Amino acid sequence: MSGNNVDRLSGSWNYPTSIIFGVDTISKVPGLCRDQGFDNPLLVCDQGIVGLPFVTSLVASFAAASISLSVFSDVKANPTGENIDEGVKVFKAGNHDAVIALGGGSALDAGKAIALMSGQNRPLWDFEDEGDNWLRVIVEGVAPIIALPTTSGTGSEVGRASVIVDERRQKKVIIFHPKMLPETVVCDPALTLGLPPAITAATGVDAFVHCFEAYCAPGFHPMADGIALEGMRLIKDNLLVAYMDGNNNVARANMMAASTMGATAFQKGLGAVHALAHPLGAIFDKHHGLLNAIILPYVIQKNMTEISPKLENIARYLQLDDCSAGSFVEWLLSWREALGIPNNLKDIGIVADNAKDIGQFAFADPSAAGNPIPLTAEDYSDVFRLAVG
Repeated sequence: MSGNNVDRLSGSWNYPTSIIFGVDTISKVPGLCRDQGFDNPLLVCDQGIVGLPFVTSLVASFAAASISLSVFSDVKANPTGENIDEGVKVFKAGNHDAVIALGGGSALDAGKAIALMSGQNRPLWDFEDEGDNWLRVIVEGVAPIIALPTTSGTGSEVGRASVIVDERRQKKVIIFHPKMLPETVVCDPALTLGLPPAITAATGVDAFVHCFEAYCAPGFHPMADGIALEGMRLIKDNLLVAYMDGNNNVARANMMAASTMGATAFQKGLGAVHALAHPLGAIFDKHHGLLNAIILPYVIQKNMTEISPKLENIARYLQLDDCSAGSFVEWLLSWREALGIPNNLKDIGIVADNAKDIGQFAFADPSAAGNPIPLTAEDYSDVFRLAVG
């Protein structure tokens, strides 16, 4: 092996946290709080689920265990800085000692950001994931976090960051600190049973994109690559099943595992799909997973000269009949169609009038650093126009 190859085999790796996985593990949450010394946690969720039976049952289980619990549910589909500020006010007013983040990526991101900001003396945006901003955090001011995902897509439950909309700048901002990684994750696949097909598809393809972009990102990280490949296989084998039969326990469990795997793998990096989806979500207030699902083929074509060998590896691992890069793209397009994913952004009401601004926002997004090919702002504008259709 040459010296150059040896030099390439290096990296700094940091992998996740304590994960409790299985049906009905939500029932363990009051006991987990007692074991960890939390006697007054704040439950953070969103308006879409706050009245659902599993949430009311969880609240009742805390009352039965004589543990105080309050609920904050003022969280938008793309959580904003204002949502976080309001949550912090509730946290402080109630003298809470931990955050239980329950829901999809939005609620999980909001809960983690509220936990971060509960003991800080700077504004939220001072902790944007740029340079050494994370060193500004008062570490002892970060409240403990327990995370319970209710969708299988973002993997935010094993992430060290939150994506929050700065409405003044019309920008999705990544807020990062290692302490934002939940101390305990409770993955109960039963919480995803009956999730509507469209949300199942969008969140599931989101998880696939996490695995895909992580695998294609440059750099040496064989653990992330292995997790990403297996995550893609699990999603290929189970997402359509869950989409067609929302109450299939096995498919739901495999999708929840794959979602967590995707977010674990993308510590290696993401890429142009996310770099574009972040500003589009902030400006047009569209579902992040759906944006990723629509944009993915257009970014693949832009990166094709660099990633063809990796697409062949993916096709081989997914056991496609033809293991060429082109065959993988054909499978992907067919799979998206079967999941009801639109072909173009215009199909969800996005127009290309501000393509130049979108390109500049995408170029500046932290995810752009992981793209296999360095793209200019103009390149991003071009991909965006193609994706609009």
